[in-house]
Amino acid sequence: MNIRWLIVLVLFIAGCSSHSTKQPEWDPTKPVQRALTWMPITDQAAKEWGVSPRVVTAIIAVESGGNPTLVSKSNAVGLMQIKASTAGKDVYRHLGWGGQPSTSELKDPARNISIGTAYLSILEHGILAGIEDPQTMQYALLASYANGAGALLRTFSSDRKKAIDEINDLSPDEFYEYIAKNHPAPQAPRYLYKVSKALNAM
Repeated sequence: MNIRWLIVLVLFIAGCSSHSTKQPEWDPTKPVQRALTWMPITDQAAKEWGVSPRVVTAIIAVESGGNPTLVSKSNAVGLMQIKASTAGKDVYRHLGWGGQPSTSELKDPARNISIGTAYLSILEHGILAGIEDPQTMQYALLASYANGAGALLRTFSSDRKKAIDEINDLSPDEFYEYIAKNHPAPQAPRYLYKVSKALNAM
């Protein structure tokens, strides 16, 4: 009896795995609707930092589904899932402040969106500066927001200038495909896919 159930279980698992080789479609409708409720704050922060409010909204939809109190296992907090010790600290340093934001600060929707949007601006005008095509820059920003700008650039070259030059030699579609095939973080192409779907759902 036990052996028979074991065989059934093995066949069931094998059947499940054969259907799960391709990741399921992600429906952005509800997450985007919830993220859009924060648009008054998002618009203000985006204007202040020179970032697209649509991109910020799409990131909110993907990162937290619009839940301002969400805390991940890796301690990413709030609407834009900001890690205090990395993105939070970078923004504080950019503003000339010491330390890093607290968890309670990052659970505040206005502060979270402000810090997350500031971080996108720091990436775009700092380490990613020089990427010429706006669509490629958007893809680069998203991949960097999710997995770090250093990891993105090292996918092309260990030398920042050479990496930027290589990126500029690619069309946006070629860049997207290159990241999907070569980025060291397997979730990077999935993240680009989900944010792109969120943007298209607005």
